[in-house]
Amino acid sequence: MRQVNLGMIGGGTVGSGVYHALRLNGELLAARIGVPIRVRKVAVKAFDEPRPYSIPRSLMTLDWRQVVHDPTVDIVTELVGGTTIARTMVLAALELGKPVITANKALLSAHGEELFAAARKHQTNLYYEASVCGGIPIIKSLREGFVGNRITHLYGIVNGTCNYILTRMKLEGADFEAVLKDAQAQGYAEAEPSLDVDGYDAQHKIGILASLAHGFWVKPGKIYVEGIRGITRLDMQYAGQLGYTIKLLGIIKAGPDETGGQAPRIQVSVYPTLVPNTHVLASVNHVFNAVFVRGDIVGDTLFYGRGAGKDATASAVLSDLAD
Repeated sequence: MRQVNLGMIGGGTVGSGVYHALRLNGELLAARIGVPIRVRKVAVKAFDEPRPYSIPRSLMTLDWRQVVHDPTVDIVTELVGGTTIARTMVLAALELGKPVITANKALLSAHGEELFAAARKHQTNLYYEASVCGGIPIIKSLREGFVGNRITHLYGIVNGTCNYILTRMKLEGADFEAVLKDAQAQGYAEAEPSLDVDGYDAQHKIGILASLAHGFWVKPGKIYVEGIRGITRLDMQYAGQLGYTIKLLGIIKAGPDETGGQAPRIQVSVYPTLVPNTHVLASVNHVFNAVFVRGDIVGDTLFYGRGAGKDATASAVLSDLAD
């Protein structure tokens, strides 16, 4: 049986999670797809960097080029984050005709159009299930499961940090700053939390989903973004009295074309939203994500699960490996 060799760029939290998942379920995956997958090399920042799962020293290298340019490596995963060196890494692999799997939503948001064009030019593929909502298979669902639908509405709780903060503000009657400080202490929020609490992480993700749902690239600068810093304890109390819960939603809505043409106008935005307590999204709490999708044929559907973390993201990477 032919073997597929995997080259990994990134051996930190997510990268070591992928390595561990392949060790744990590699035989199961091989039995299901008919091809065994072997990790050939792993590029890391430092051999002794903290990682939740160990990676054999013999597999590690400090030079990502040794992964990409290794002629025995068939598939490359980019799990380092950022938009500068990650772009260079991904383009280098695509130019060699190697399929790339990425979990990097910021990279896709900033350079997705260029990267997908490079994949087409070199007759290869760029996979990105792990870039949005961790282990929730929303990318594959939009691309394949709903291929016969026009997506009229999509509402997503796509940032676990914001959802955790808003959940605790509601349940405990607490202030934003106090909950944020505690979330940072527990590792649910970064020391510099702006990317999450100001809505930009959600912007990256909802832009990717909008591009996939409607077939054209949505530029990040065109997406209206409002974070949760301005939400107060009093806002939460008033919302509750009116029968609502405040959630940070990524929103994609198709409306009529006011110019008289055939194409619908698409609204793509991120902002705190009053969600009726009777709606299922109102009960999605703490670090969990959920995406509500309405198609013109399928009707209403809901996807729920862990949107981040080493294991949820590793599950999505394995899904792309199977493809």
